Amino acid sequence: MLSVSAAEAKVASLIEMAKKAGADAADALYVGDASTGIQVRLGALEDVERSEGEEIGLRLFVGSRSASVASSDLSHEALAALVERAAAMAREAPEDPYAGLAPEELLLRDGGVDVEGDDGADPAPTELKQRALATEDAARSVAGVTNSEGAGVSAGRSVTALATSAGFCRGYTTSGYSGSASVIAGSGSEMQRDYASHSVRHYAELDDPETTGRLAAERAVARLNPAKLSSGAMPVVFDPRVGSSLIGHLISAITGSAITRKTSFLLGKEGEAVFAPGITIRDDPHKRRGLRSKPFDGEGLATRPGNLIEDGRLTGWLLDSASARQLGRQPTGHASRGIGGAPGAGATNVDLLPGKVSRAELMGDIKRGLYVTELIGQGVNPVTGDYSRGASGFIIEDGEIAAPVAEITIAGNLVDMFRMLIAADDLEHRRAVNVPTLRIEGMTVAGA
Repeated sequence: MLSVSAAEAKVASLIEMAKKAGADAADALYVGDASTGIQVRLGALEDVERSEGEEIGLRLFVGSRSASVASSDLSHEALAALVERAAAMAREAPEDPYAGLAPEELLLRDGGVDVEGDDGADPAPTELKQRALATEDAARSVAGVTNSEGAGVSAGRSVTALATSAGFCRGYTTSGYSGSASVIAGSGSEMQRDYASHSVRHYAELDDPETTGRLAAERAVARLNPAKLSSGAMPVVFDPRVGSSLIGHLISAITGSAITRKTSFLLGKEGEAVFAPGITIRDDPHKRRGLRSKPFDGEGLATRPGNLIEDGRLTGWLLDSASARQLGRQPTGHASRGIGGAPGAGATNVDLLPGKVSRAELMGDIKRGLYVTELIGQGVNPVTGDYSRGASGFIIEDGEIAAPVAEITIAGNLVDMFRMLIAADDLEHRRAVNVPTLRIEGMTVAGA
């Protein structure tokens, strides 16, 4: 894996090679990463994985024609062949009037914001192993746990560098650490499983093993002896670890590609109230140590915080340069990309800001409802917003969490669900997309 300066030099040299080969414009992206993962099960080491890799991608333009190629061989000979192949492909590609680099005047020109994405730590594999063992030990010590699917701890670091023929060339590093456990409670046909996990940029902020292990175990034990839930329309409350998926559907619906292709259930609703008043959803690429923080986007534009939803109102679309041109607008600094192909668009660190009621108050007037802790399947239609997913969780009776339930289905339409959404005040920043406990009225629940 290259250093940031070496990675910047590598993508810059690839751009120069592309220009010499006749490219009218080009951009190049380097991604290198290295990680170590330790997995244990039943008190014994099960797997040690060490991975290192690097790849470079080139997008080359000849007029309005373009081609994308990638290589894991970074030698001069391999990159020369890569450029030659890309130039040949571009000349035969169909014309695309919307393709091209980001507007030069919008490129990031200073060093960008320091998001503290790399802590410089390098924990030894033996330390990761001890941490994984302690995590599983904590989980297995909880009464009711009968088996383990294992515990794991990982540590890694990545380097990203982007260059364009318009003069942009920047790179940055990120570190990442995670811990998890998955255990089984009960026996025979009554067994239930659950998990807990945590991911951070700075090693010192990773949950301690006992916290992760006991949380996984307590969740699994709580699911034992599920009851039956009668079908019907009722309030559904989403635990924060699954409620974030609702915001994922929002983000997918407001990307430039969904709007230009007319495949979004929010098409035509820009500037309108799509959530209840008081709901604000914020995207912050500059969050210190955020899991998706970055100083520039996938096209070299400066990133900036902003509200996706402000007091219930949809503020606009997430646009890369191609979708912006198609819509007659400017890109918004939300371009995201991999090594191959053209950029798309997406959000970074997203928070649905807390409401004004506690979690207990949010559920206090529910005579009978459902508290969802797990969602299953992908039954969401992005064009219509129709929503139907398998779920498990707990019955809510007289405002209190009661018996667990499993193998049920919840259904509705995202347009209606968003308008009915109420947020509690218990927001915690533990994921890339964070929400407090959420309540939605009148969802259809099909019991087991």
